[in-house]
Amino acid sequence: MLRQPRLWLGTGLIAAVVSMLFALLYVGGNVNPKGNLHDLPVALVNADTGADAGGRHVNMGEQIVAGIQKTAKGDKSIDWQIVTREEVDKLLGRGKVFGALVIPRDFSATVTALGSPQPAPQGKAARPTLTVLTNQSAGSIGSSMSSQAAQKAAHAASAQIGQELLKQAAAQKTPLPAAAQLGLADPVNVTVADGHPVGSRSALGLSAFYYALVLVVCGMLGANLVNSQVDTALGYLHTDYGPVRKREPVRHTSRVRTLAIGMALMLGISLVMGTLVEVATVTILDMDASHLGLLWLYSVATIAVVGIGSLALFAAFGTPGMLLATIVFVAMAVPSSGATVPLQALPGFFRALAGFEPLRQITEGMRAILYYGAQADAGLSRAWASMGIALVAALVFGFAVTRLYDRRGLHRIPRPAAGSEAQAETPGTTGSTGATETNGTTGAEASATA
Repeated sequence: MLRQPRLWLGTGLIAAVVSMLFALLYVGGNVNPKGNLHDLPVALVNADTGADAGGRHVNMGEQIVAGIQKTAKGDKSIDWQIVTREEVDKLLGRGKVFGALVIPRDFSATVTALGSPQPAPQGKAARPTLTVLTNQSAGSIGSSMSSQAAQKAAHAASAQIGQELLKQAAAQKTPLPAAAQLGLADPVNVTVADGHPVGSRSALGLSAFYYALVLVVCGMLGANLVNSQVDTALGYLHTDYGPVRKREPVRHTSRVRTLAIGMALMLGISLVMGTLVEVATVTILDMDASHLGLLWLYSVATIAVVGIGSLALFAAFGTPGMLLATIVFVAMAVPSSGATVPLQALPGFFRALAGFEPLRQITEGMRAILYYGAQADAGLSRAWASMGIALVAALVFGFAVTRLYDRRGLHRIPRPAAGSEAQAETPGTTGSTGATETNGTTGAEASATA
């Protein structure tokens, strides 16, 4: 066997393609997130009401917003969305933005107080503050990128305000101590807060992704199990239990019926697998979760749809269908899911994949259930719609292809001619209960040898 070039070439070619493909997809999607960053949504809130200074009304918040917008024209990495304080809470609570920069109501008042020639009343002086809100529920890396961008903008605004305050102090011709000059040079206090907190047992906002990935893997593994068990029950495959081999008598049936049997079995085991996944994660591991009934239904449906889709690929392409299912549901799905690295930081190829790759839609729906109160517009309605479309596509594709194979007589095992069915059966099968082989020999052969 090892001297056959075909064995080496065939196996080596498949291994080479798979390893190269997985490396390009997994690493290629995540290798340069900052370089690929484009239009990351970050909210900008200007609640500043302004203040009177030097006989005129000033609004430092509007100046900061104008400065950020001017900078953003030459840098398309961040999509600054100007919203109200009430709107930003809704956006953070639906995962629509990765963070926010908030300018408070009294910002102008506190800034002008620092530059006022009249000393502030005792205990009334305060540094102006800008608040950066994060959103780990939308993805830890995206939240970190948003926080960095917001803090950078806040510190740039502080430096600009500091220059103006130093100019005002110099115009007053009153010498300032060195400590006061340093304080005026960078007057704004930048604080970071969690805009939409997640539970301590939520994997820092990644539990939705890991849960969704488990569901996809369960669907694929379930499909592989169903495929092999159905073929074994039909007598197409034998089963090995250590040194013991068992094979059922061949039951000739159409490809359409075989696929229907597999899909029905997949629906049944999806109930078991979905239930146990929730029990393991929520009950045993104490993962933060709510809407447990909806979570169970979503888990069962996801496993069933992924499993049925995999079975359709197996039925259409045979053994290569298993590799194709792995590429579709894992290799291309994980880097384009936007769960670890946000879509806005992925190359264009992966952004295009995210439009139809199932893991992206499944993860968004899972985030809605676990983090956003199961709100439909937080990604849950899109996830259900995507699963419905995928299910219909799998059914149509699978049964159309298998029906075509059956009509053309492309049976998996050709039916024997009349009168020769006994000879056509695979050695080692007897009656309707099957036969047991030990070490590759039938029971009769083993007795004869003894």
